Formats: sequence, C-alpha cells, structure tokens
Amino acid sequence: MENTKIKKALITGITGQDGSYLAELLLSKGYEVHGIIRRSSTFNTSRIDHIYQDLHTSGARLFLHLGDLTDMGNVQRIISEIKPDEIYHLGAQSHVRVSFDMPEYTANTDALGTLRVLEAIRNSGLPIKFYNAASSEMFGSTPPPQNEVTPFHPRSPYAVAKVFSFDMTRLYREAYGMFACNGILFNHESPRRGEAFVTRKITRGIARIKAGLDKKIYLGNLDARRDWGFAPEYVEAMYLMLQQETPDDYVIATGETHSVKEFLEETFRYAGLGDYKNYVEIDPRYFRPAEVESLIGDANKAKGKLGWEAKVKFTDLCKIMVDSDARQVVRQMNLQAPGGGDRVIQEKFTNKWWRND
Repeated sequence: MENTKIKKALITGITGQDGSYLAELLLSKGYEVHGIIRRSSTFNTSRIDHIYQDLHTSGARLFLHLGDLTDMGNVQRIISEIKPDEIYHLGAQSHVRVSFDMPEYTANTDALGTLRVLEAIRNSGLPIKFYNAASSEMFGSTPPPQNEVTPFHPRSPYAVAKVFSFDMTRLYREAYGMFACNGILFNHESPRRGEAFVTRKITRGIARIKAGLDKKIYLGNLDARRDWGFAPEYVEAMYLMLQQETPDDYVIATGETHSVKEFLEETFRYAGLGDYKNYVEIDPRYFRPAEVESLIGDANKAKGKLGWEAKVKFTDLCKIMVDSDARQVVRQMNLQAPGGGDRVIQEKFTNKWWRND
C-alpha cells in the first residue's frame, strides 16, 4: 500500500479568528497543523481549545509553539524544526485604530514580521508554500471597487505596514522563485471576531442590552462603508491559493458594501430592539485620524481561478453574529446564577428570548 505523506502546515496567528477557522479546515483535510502563539501571563487559546477536546477521537494532529514575529531567531528555529509544506502567515497587530497609538509596534510586527518569515523560508532552502494575509485597508482612499491592480493609498500605520508586507511577499516570489501568495481579504467577520472590532462591539452590545446588563454601545464613525464577509469562507480561499500550480495574489470579497449604520440597523431590527439611536452614543476616541470611507472588493479573479465565491452575505452574517452573542451571554448568565444555572434564563434562551417575533 502506498504511503501517503501527511502535509504539515504552520500558522502564525493561530489563536486569532482566521487562524482558528483555518486550523479546523486544515485538520479536516488531514494536515498536521502547527501554530505559533505568543507567551502571555494569561491563556489566549480560547478560539482553539475546542479543537484539543476533539483530538483524542478524531486522531488529528495539532501542535503549538511559543514564538514571536519580532524575534528572527525564534521564527527561523521553528520553521527549521517543523519543516512545513505550507505557511499561512496571519499573525499581526490587526486593529487599525490601535495602530495609530502603537505605530512602531505595528510596523515591527506586521511589516518586519512578514520579512522575517520570508527570510526564514529562504534561508531554510525548503520548498515551502507561503500565504501572506494582506488587507483591503491597503487601498485606503482609492475609490472603489478595488481589485488586484488597484493602486494602494494606505490611511493608517496598519495599512502602511500591510503594503510593505504585500510588496515583500511579491518581491520574494519574483526575486527568489518562492511560491508566495498575497490574499487581499476585505473585512470578514464571525462569532470569533475580537470584541474590540466594531461588528462584535455591536452584536455583543445588543445581547447585553437585551439581557439587561448594559444600556449603551459606544462607537466612532457610523458612515464608514465596508465589504463584510464570513470568515470561515475566507480561510477556504487561503487554502485554495496554496493549492494552485503557480503563486499569485487575489482579492477576496463579497462585492457588496454597507455602512456601520446599516450594520446597526440590520442587527437591531433582527434583535427586536427598534431604533439603534436609542442605544448608541458616539465617542470621539474611536475616530481615526485618517478615515477610509468606502471599500468594495472585486473578487472576479478568485472566482475564475480558484473557483471561490462568497456565499454568506450581509443579512445572514448579521443574524449569525447576533445569535451567537445572544447564546454566549446566556451561558455567562447561567454560570453566574445561584446553583450554577437559571431555569428561567435557559427557557428564555430556548425560545429566543432576545427576539420579539
């Protein structure tokens, strides 16, 4: 019987939203998955803990390694020891507003971090396929729609660092013949999105308001327009890029744009809370020094070459996220209730207590 080699994948940023979904996808395809996590005084593996719980029955292989993208020696050692077939580089300081407060750290992690991984691959001499997580923020103030040939005009330290990362990935592909791809992913959300990002701030806020825990949600610019997709679908595109015969760069998007205000209207309507203006207050601290007004991705190249197309659109995405945060708030309330559970809360949850339809 022919011995089939098990593919190895290394994921930087495995504990993030995309990293956790990508790990699940690769494990389902029989990969041995390795992930780099930063040393922290608290556990930050909540998005992948459930994977470990399933390992003993599924036989899947998942290994975590302490590392940091700001440490070249560490990055090089991990790659040389694992000898992965594919590297998915998702690790970054990914919050745009925070990048204005921490520009040097953002550049060191997001720009130079990518360069360190590329150099480590080149120095290893191994035929490693490399995926770099680029960002629609690179387009900045360039008018939409945006595709693979649209000029970049970044409007934040985060976006500038991502342009550097994008160009370095392309340079190493052209200069050294590396199989290196850029995925220019437009905004993609899910129940695993970080709570500091605007979509989760809204849906988590809605759940807490309905449960009587909060009264207000504090936000910044409501007029910013984004192309919002569903994260589990977007990690499938990452995988497909590294399965092609030749490396290339791809825009991944839904082709639709909606404002933060529209996101508020749709989620508040679905939750039965009425006019969002009764619950939302504008906080100037959340405004960016330089705003990106509108992003709309043209993913025709990905559709034609990868066979990839977004299926979950805006309205369904809103429902998925509101439902998830409602369930999460109920679980938290049940755990905090006397005796370890509250029958009334659980019954309300069963009947979708947070909706009025």
